Amino acid sequence: MRNGYKVYDSDTHIQPSLETIEPYLDPDIRARLPELEQYLVPVTYESSGLAIENPTRHVVRPGVIRYRRVLGDAGPPEKPVTNYGKFQGSRHPSRGTADYDVEARLRDMDEEGVDVCLMVPNVPMGLQILDDPALEMGFIRAYSRYFDDFCSKAPERLKALMVVTGRDVPGSVAELKKWSKARWAVGAWPFPGMEMPMDHPNMEPIWKTLEEEGLAIVNHSLAWDPPFWPGYRDVWDNLFIGRAGAHPWGAMRALASFIGSGIMDRYPSIRLAILESGCGWLPFWARRLEDQADYVGTTAPLLHKVGEYFTNGRFFSSIEMHEGEDMIKMVRDFLGEDVLMYASDYPHPESRFPDSVDSVLAWESLKGEAVEKVMWSNAVRLYGEP
Repeated sequence: MRNGYKVYDSDTHIQPSLETIEPYLDPDIRARLPELEQYLVPVTYESSGLAIENPTRHVVRPGVIRYRRVLGDAGPPEKPVTNYGKFQGSRHPSRGTADYDVEARLRDMDEEGVDVCLMVPNVPMGLQILDDPALEMGFIRAYSRYFDDFCSKAPERLKALMVVTGRDVPGSVAELKKWSKARWAVGAWPFPGMEMPMDHPNMEPIWKTLEEEGLAIVNHSLAWDPPFWPGYRDVWDNLFIGRAGAHPWGAMRALASFIGSGIMDRYPSIRLAILESGCGWLPFWARRLEDQADYVGTTAPLLHKVGEYFTNGRFFSSIEMHEGEDMIKMVRDFLGEDVLMYASDYPHPESRFPDSVDSVLAWESLKGEAVEKVMWSNAVRLYGEP
């Protein structure tokens, strides 16, 4: 709690290394780890970008694209550009908080004034590029076990997303049903597949199960990991362009696909959110989609105007600190007070740790009931009571 307000951080990250996740793997999947050795990347930096001396841990990263060219140059430099991102806070988060050290994470939450945090996992989505659904599903099951253990240290404070895949819909449905009553499991992050759209009929059992189990659907776009985002080959090998476009466009596509296909009509209590994609573009996209639904069609028959799905109480978006008070006020004025949620992106470099909460609470335009909704109750309506 900070200044009398409870705080629900709607978008933080957890990135366990292979060494941390290995004990949670099924024996048959653990036996296949030698197959993945060629895709192992040493963890040389904490999630915040802080260098790790003598690294001993690894992550599985097949198919990752690293944009190298500096704008204005004809091609990438001889020495590759490595830019994890400039840390934006006043001090780095504690070491190990995105991997194995739950106590350190809780101490960081206390320091910043965060009561509850939602953790987005780094389940190796790149496994989709290996065309091996059994391996992909094996890691998904391991992450659920890992979360059940990690969050058990403070179940009232630590929440997480499950991952579901369109490459094994029955397995995903079984995993949702198995963990839906666990206190940590508050929603699911869907990955239909490298080529399958979010609105594909094959995904229907997943949406049905999520509504039945009362779990949120959350889209968190990616900057350079498979299954990538539209136009990822069209940014001329430049990280500045790719990073700027990846998150917003990935969320734009997800919203257009999900709303335009009528999923929110077929499942009238389903809840949808986007994370780490910003919110300043939402008024434009709501108007744009509404116009295009009338102009070119090719959507499912919809019960409402497209813009109404943004404001009917079942759509949510996290804020991005860099958008600032003026832009976030504009979105609140356009979409109302029931959409936006506080988020820090802890412990990534974008986080203003440990000052993110104080920065938002200092906004003059965010007062009374409005600040309570942004900092707490909108996230509770999305994810459920902690």
